[in-house]
Amino acid sequence: MIGSPAPSPLLDSYPTPAMAGDITDTGELYSPFVGLIYMFNLIVGTGALTMPKAFANAGWLVSLILIIFLAFMSYMTTTFVVEAMAAANAQLRWKKWEKEEADSSENSDNESLSTDGYENSEIRPILSVQRRGLSDPYEIIERVEMGQMASLFFNKVGVNLFYFCIIVYLYGDLAIYATAVPLSLVQVTCFSGNESCGTQAGEKNDTDPCWGNIRRIDAYRIYLAVFTLFLGPFTFFNVQKTKYLQILTSLMRWIAFIIMIVMALIRIGEGKGEGKPPMADVSGIQNLFGVCVYSFMCQHSLPSLITPVSKKKHLTGLVLLDYILVLSFYSLLCFTAIFCFSSGSLMDMYTLNFSGCSPFVPVVIGYFLGLFPVFTISTNFPIIAVTLRNNWKTLFHREGGTYPWLVDRIVFPLITLVPPIIVALCTNHLEILVSITGSYAGNGIQYVIPAFLVFCSRKDSALVYGPDSRNKHRSPFKQVGWVWFVLFWAVSCFIYVTANIILTDGNL
Repeated sequence: MIGSPAPSPLLDSYPTPAMAGDITDTGELYSPFVGLIYMFNLIVGTGALTMPKAFANAGWLVSLILIIFLAFMSYMTTTFVVEAMAAANAQLRWKKWEKEEADSSENSDNESLSTDGYENSEIRPILSVQRRGLSDPYEIIERVEMGQMASLFFNKVGVNLFYFCIIVYLYGDLAIYATAVPLSLVQVTCFSGNESCGTQAGEKNDTDPCWGNIRRIDAYRIYLAVFTLFLGPFTFFNVQKTKYLQILTSLMRWIAFIIMIVMALIRIGEGKGEGKPPMADVSGIQNLFGVCVYSFMCQHSLPSLITPVSKKKHLTGLVLLDYILVLSFYSLLCFTAIFCFSSGSLMDMYTLNFSGCSPFVPVVIGYFLGLFPVFTISTNFPIIAVTLRNNWKTLFHREGGTYPWLVDRIVFPLITLVPPIIVALCTNHLEILVSITGSYAGNGIQYVIPAFLVFCSRKDSALVYGPDSRNKHRSPFKQVGWVWFVLFWAVSCFIYVTANIILTDGNL
């Protein structure tokens, strides 16, 4: 199978879901504490910048309840993926040992084989594992990416649906990236020094002038064209992020988040906060759901993140602590935002509320926050584009077959690049793009795929190692009822979001 670049824990909140077809080694190990930091850094990213506006629109009480519940659901499915990783390690380890046993049998003329079919198929592999002295076959030693887990536990239809879901999600990522960068540039370069922060920022619309007779929407499309010309060609090549670039973008992100939280707290403390959010507004729940699902997304990058942890004894507790920290950080960011700014002034991307503002925000900090998404997102766009291109190749790959040069180097890059650029050209409503991506593809990756992975892996492990085998990394939610609950929740959310879109757009 054709793989894609594995993500680094230092990547932005839109990690590259590596689809490696083979087991890969873990690389350099790190401590559980470092793993906790990496996982926190993986989850929290640019996607969180769309949360404040969604919070304000849904009401602070409804938003708080929903984000706590969605954090719990994301934690549950994360433990499902970790359990499936352990089961995948055990499955592949058993296959390796089985092959060694078969090779050993061929070389030994005096080896006696059992004539009982059940004993030969079920007992002998277990005994062979015990003879090799491995106390725990479920130890997560080698990295098995989600594409490989899908190949192990799903049938052909399931594998194709898995890759289809990943592809749709990556298309959504690219559309969000292609929208966020021009939007940020418009906000920074079209800002006139005579305007102030607050409500005026939210009242700007696409028809307002930017440069002379050029409207803001025209400037947005110009920046989108420039963005495409500069970063689009990377889709036709293989690109890798450097370690230092990852560290730089990660550092910029945290500086930006801290500045926004501190400045909002100062403004609220001075009694200048303008926000008076309602307790509840049902009409805003749809967007809030999609944004929160998108912002908690980490399941597809867990193998590359969890496997290198040196001591995995308290892995479940480590993951729980991370989710508590992420939930606390999101709550702090959103509550300071909705009480600092009025609902009408909150922008789709929260950094834009600080860009160019004076005297509330110093000019240098305003430009840094306004351009922050431009730098961080631009570095991730080529990586996600190459990942999507490689997943298209994987979906249509035939064993032993190769693609013609025109298809491999031209067609696949074009079908990767053109659709998200068209979407970005048609709409610049970032919150809606994030909401739809999270509500549909994010729903599948965060809920449906982990639920089926853990369900199928438990059945396969029981067949190979016996029903009494114990997976040390088994999810705390071990009852099958939790799996069905996750699937029921995913289907319910899909129906709710779809019905809401139809009723809203169709004016029914």
